[in-house]
Amino acid sequence: MFFKRRKKEEEMAPQKTEGCGSDSCGCKQPDGFDQVIKKPLDRRSALKGLTAGLLAGTGFLNSSCSATAGDADKELASLKWNEYFKGNYQLMTAEEKNDTVNRLEKMYELNNGGKINLSDTGAVKDVLYGYAFNISKCQGYMDCVNACVEENNQDRDSQMQYIRIHEFKKGQMNFEMADDNFYHEVPAAGHFYMGTQCFHCENPPCVDVCPVKATWKEKDGIVVIDYDWCIGCRYCQAACPYDGRRFNWSTPHVPENELNKDQHYLGNRPRKKGVMEKCTFCIQRSRNGENPACVEACPTGARIFGNLLDPDSTIRWVIENKKVFRLKEDLGTEPKFWYFMD
Repeated sequence: MFFKRRKKEEEMAPQKTEGCGSDSCGCKQPDGFDQVIKKPLDRRSALKGLTAGLLAGTGFLNSSCSATAGDADKELASLKWNEYFKGNYQLMTAEEKNDTVNRLEKMYELNNGGKINLSDTGAVKDVLYGYAFNISKCQGYMDCVNACVEENNQDRDSQMQYIRIHEFKKGQMNFEMADDNFYHEVPAAGHFYMGTQCFHCENPPCVDVCPVKATWKEKDGIVVIDYDWCIGCRYCQAACPYDGRRFNWSTPHVPENELNKDQHYLGNRPRKKGVMEKCTFCIQRSRNGENPACVEACPTGARIFGNLLDPDSTIRWVIENKKVFRLKEDLGTEPKFWYFMD
């Protein structure tokens, strides 16, 4: 079982790169450089951000120009340069998105000698995802948590978890009194269990406070994060009333033999130190017509996922026929996550 503890770690210092020293190396301006630099920077403090980016980008170029660098090293450095200077994913053309996905796949191959399947599948028309949780059926087994960790390539060192399972005494529902770190046999007598995660609000406060617009709501209702654009200010974490977001204090670590190689750009692809992440309703699965990993793993059938726009879907039946409620309804966030009991 993955335990519910978080810790801070320091990342190792980055390696130094050699300088170019020549104007004939052919790497002055990679393809698309002018186009990217000329994009309006309405998402950051332009001067400061661009200066830092140029310094980092120069390091990538120097690495690719080094006389001692092999062909693979040069190709990797060039790929990193292009990746660093790309614009926000949400604003990319279809061609630019495809180029980014191909670049990340190639970088993984050069770094690890293997292959990943990285998707950029967009929202399906006439689909709005929603979730329902049956409090009567949850027994606190934690299978959902473990499946989520494995499916979404969450950091093993910090034991990061998107899902929280709360144990309450029957007759009470005070989250401040709930036990989120129970280490005993379940279900415990006289207790019940509730899960929380990102609720993919229709009016997400986390999106409103992001100063660089690195997080947004997709057309199918999934709230996503562009890890390449996130600056790690954690405003979104502070704004979320449901404790739905997680911060990477150190570079996430997933053993190669445990890495889920079926990935989505806005979902479970490997993250980096200093950025936010969270539940995406397993975007790499849901947009392919599958249930999120937590739904598949639940042994009691407490979790229900589906299309809110489909009048014949199970989740619509639950909402229309059960006594349902949402957390902190008074905030007006309109979470697409309902609770009910049999």
